[in-house]
Amino acid sequence: MLRETLEMNIKRILDFLIYSKNFLIRKNPLRVLKESVVEGIKDFLTMKKKLKMAQYRLNYHRHQFNKMEQLIAENNQHSFLKGNNLNETR
Repeated sequence: MLRETLEMNIKRILDFLIYSKNFLIRKNPLRVLKESVVEGIKDFLTMKKKLKMAQYRLNYHRHQFNKMEQLIAENNQHSFLKGNNLNETR
């Protein structure tokens, strides 16, 4: 009785270890952790460059918007709209 219980518990422990080993081989959490840390470091180091690119795009679109607003104001017959506000009726 005791021997059967002991053999069954040892078998369960071995099965658990085999399943654990196969899970670690399949999912490999250490590799995933390493890749996420490396990706986070890359993002942190390139943050300044990404910020400058976003500021450049924002300034470019702001310039295009101001240019378009100025063209609309120049072609508008109402003098009170000259360059102040975007003529929304066009």
